[in-house]
Amino acid sequence: MITTPQHLHILDDRFAALVHPMSTLDVIADGFTWTEGPVWFGDHDCLLFSDIPSQRILRWSEAEGLSVFRAGSGFNNGNTRDRQGRLVGCRHGARDVVRTEFDGSLTVLANSFGGKRLNSPNDVVVSSDGAVWFTDPTYGILSNFEGYRSDPEQPSRNVYRLPPAGELTAVVTDFVQPNGLCFSPDEKTLYIAESGSSHDASVPAVIRKFAVDGGSLRDLGVFATIDKGLPDGLRCDVVGNVWTSAADGVHCFAPDGKLLGKILVPQVVSNLCFGGRDGQRLFITATRAVYRVFVDIHGAEPWTQGAG
Repeated sequence: MITTPQHLHILDDRFAALVHPMSTLDVIADGFTWTEGPVWFGDHDCLLFSDIPSQRILRWSEAEGLSVFRAGSGFNNGNTRDRQGRLVGCRHGARDVVRTEFDGSLTVLANSFGGKRLNSPNDVVVSSDGAVWFTDPTYGILSNFEGYRSDPEQPSRNVYRLPPAGELTAVVTDFVQPNGLCFSPDEKTLYIAESGSSHDASVPAVIRKFAVDGGSLRDLGVFATIDKGLPDGLRCDVVGNVWTSAADGVHCFAPDGKLLGKILVPQVVSNLCFGGRDGQRLFITATRAVYRVFVDIHGAEPWTQGAG
């Protein structure tokens, strides 16, 4: 008889179908300060992730192990890929969103709004129409640990949208601290984490849900509440489940908001992404380490669904 491993907390049969009792939670890299921003590059069979305080983006692959992808990353935090496969990242130091071109050069996509500097862009996604959506809390300017201490110039902590040819717009302005964000598989829904409880216990630790109407959002209220810690990074799988970071691991919610189960992790989780050669590995950045675990589902993002 196969028993459920200690890292799986199954609350619903639907979660049991997404994991496997013979799976293991493996540390693939360790010894960092605060890991974040995992993104899978199937065409290179590698994972990129940030170690924010050390100002590095690291590269890990099964074949080659760990190496430095970019030193002097400017306190880079969240990462994603655009539909051309280019890396898009959020830098606390320069308080901008930057794209890495195929030749390795950097293009600044956004660094100000209304004539004032952004706070500290945190996490980013790119929709199929090429628009860049990102969150802009103040974590990178609260101290010198993840950026440079500074007073915010923006009057609020916004979520922004930058179309391929057009101006930056603030699509949500009422978050205390907006953090991770991800689209549903059909891109009709955008989920955004509220992590303001990091500094104000009265702020609910919730994921909010928004209907996407072209370049604007309609608030659909609270999608889910995190019962341990707060939500940070999150991703959708191909059937619409939402996988989010939390203090005790990764929580998986059904599209209707029901908690299906948890992957328990020894360290506080910051972010996650789907990937691996078969597309069925969940990579988890958690404080000082990066973990990997098998999941029986693919991520909604097209580049996470296997090699190539």
